[in-house]
Amino acid sequence: MTPLQRVERSIIKKYRPVLWRPFIEGIKQYDLIQPGDSIAVCISGGKDSTLLAKLMQQLLRYSDFPFSLRFLAMDPGYGKNGRGKIESNAALLEIPVHIFKTDIFEAVSKAGRCPCYVCARMRRGHLYAQARELGCNKIALGHHFSDVVETMLMNMLYGGTFETMMPKLHSQNYPGMELIRPLYRVHEDAIAAWARYNALTFVQCGCPMVMRRPDSEGRRAEVKALIKQLKAGNPEIENRIFQSAHRVNLDTVIGYKKRGQLYNFLDEY
Repeated sequence: MTPLQRVERSIIKKYRPVLWRPFIEGIKQYDLIQPGDSIAVCISGGKDSTLLAKLMQQLLRYSDFPFSLRFLAMDPGYGKNGRGKIESNAALLEIPVHIFKTDIFEAVSKAGRCPCYVCARMRRGHLYAQARELGCNKIALGHHFSDVVETMLMNMLYGGTFETMMPKLHSQNYPGMELIRPLYRVHEDAIAAWARYNALTFVQCGCPMVMRRPDSEGRRAEVKALIKQLKAGNPEIENRIFQSAHRVNLDTVIGYKKRGQLYNFLDEY
């Protein structure tokens, strides 16, 4: 088999139970794709978004209803090596990617506090704008199950809130556009195993802030370590955390926010 055939076959065969099946289940459970959608699959150059691109290609190939795909990659200032890796992987995997340049890394280096938040907001804005220019009504991002669980814990432990990373969102600044996360049910360990099996290498973060401040990803690393420790005693711990976001009992919640309005259990006590 060619490297491309090996990659595609591994998705459908070897890693079917942990990649293809949860990918399809997530799309159906959260109603992520409808007939006639034009979806911009956003590729950062990492393993998650690259796998997402291949999964979406396979889905289009086997789908029983019509939709279309475009593939977007933003170069926020990677430099020659980072952009070259995106281009070489796209060529190897036959992903017809449209790469566009921004100066986000330069702008974020001057952002002061919360550079990661500023970077994420700027990235999303550029992706929405490019996707709309290409005639798309949705952008698909490569966030996975493990991102969801880690984000929930980070919000509780460091933010004092119970918030999840939603499987889909309406854009607030680009009316008529939507963000979807088709890897919502796919675990990061499975993605990493698929990448190793196919001997694929990817773009690392490349952010100048991370290079200068290795501790800037410290909170997520702490949460990853905590989950790993908890899994040693309870292998189902990630699934339980994930399920908790689907089983919120408002009868036992002291306070919550809905559409910007704060509510307290005393309101109806």
